[in-house]
Amino acid sequence: EVHIVESGGGLVQPGGSLRLSCAASGFPFDDYYIGWFRQAPGKEREGVSCISGSDGTTYYIDSLKGRFTISSDNAKNTVYLQMNRLKPEDTAVYYCAAGVPSLDYSGTPYFLRDYEFDYWGQGTQVTVSS
Repeated sequence: EVHIVESGGGLVQPGGSLRLSCAASGFPFDDYYIGWFRQAPGKEREGVSCISGSDGTTYYIDSLKGRFTISSDNAKNTVYLQMNRLKPEDTAVYYCAAGVPSLDYSGTPYFLRDYEFDYWGQGTQVTVSS
């Protein structure tokens, strides 16, 4: 049975930080990519970041590079998303997902494609507000 559980969300002021956790089980973690997605009210779900369970390679959307950092602890089958200098527009439900997405010509996974991820958690709310 696959279980993916996000935690660490909450209310934070603009400029603050949060660290989200994604605890995964029930699938071969080392053979999957683990991605973070987010969905704001009234908006479509968007990819944020991804990490390879096999070698730890990380991927980010350009707009978040330098503020968000994804990392993993394979021994615990857990992935983290460190979010710094948070902005109100970062407010969303953040989801963790596992899958084996297709790779582009350079070997980069199509981590923006939520439909390429198989297993999803319930999400954790992040609210950035003063």
